[in-house]
Parts: sequence; structure tokens; C-alpha cells
Amino acid sequence: MPTRLRKTRKLRGSRTHGWGQVGQHRASGHKGGLGQSGLMKHHVHTMLKEFPDHFGHDSTHPPHPNIIKKWTSVRDLDDLFAKSGTKEGEKNILDLNSMGYDKLLGGGQVTNAYTVKINQSTASAQEKVKQAGGEVLAANG
Repeated sequence: MPTRLRKTRKLRGSRTHGWGQVGQHRASGHKGGLGQSGLMKHHVHTMLKEFPDHFGHDSTHPPHPNIIKKWTSVRDLDDLFAKSGTKEGEKNILDLNSMGYDKLLGGGQVTNAYTVKINQSTASAQEKVKQAGGEVLAANG
């Protein structure tokens, strides 16, 4: 719409533009402030009614004590042994801790007998490694 056709052109010079006494219909002055202002002062009743949980914070949440960042499954032991496994006598030694793994999971099947050094492992992973003729050693005790 062109500016010359707007209602405000007719209201120029009228001081209030049809909003009654001086000071009415200003930007934020008639509301008691912009946004969340005054919630602890003159808008305290609005805060109690509309936003009762506005102030304060939640209780502390301690960090998770057991964070697993890298894991592998039993199905991958053959590939991992081919990359960086060692052979001591007749034992196939696979040190997953030195490879950066935190936990051994029990997905898949294992075909060869391995002595696996890992800090944590699931019960199904230990069972599958034992069935194949190997063992799981907890490296940290």
C-alpha cells in the first residue's frame, strides 16, 4: 500500500493518533518492560502464575561413572588379530586395550581361539570366546 494512502497520513499532527491521552500505546512503556523484565518486581504475580519454575536450577547430575567410547564385537576378533595380534607359542594374544578399545561385546561368532585382554566385556562375549577355546583376561585386575 502506498504511504500516501495510509491512515497515519491523516493522523499527522494529532499528537496521539487516536489512542486517547498522551502516553498511551507507546512501544513497551505501557507493558512494564520488554520480555521477561520485572518478574521479580512488578510482574511477580504473573511469574508465580504463568512461570512458576522460571527461577532456580535443576539439581546437579553427576557424570556417568562408566563411559564406553570405543567397543568391538566378537565377530571382529579375526580381523583385529590379523591387524595387530601376536602369537606366543600356541596362544593367539589379542590386546584390545592397547588398540584403544574399552569393551568387548558378544555380537556374532568367533572361529579361532584367542586370549583377549580387555577391561570390560559382556557375559555373552566371554562365553563365546570360551566356547572357541580362548579366554578373556581383565587387563586392569
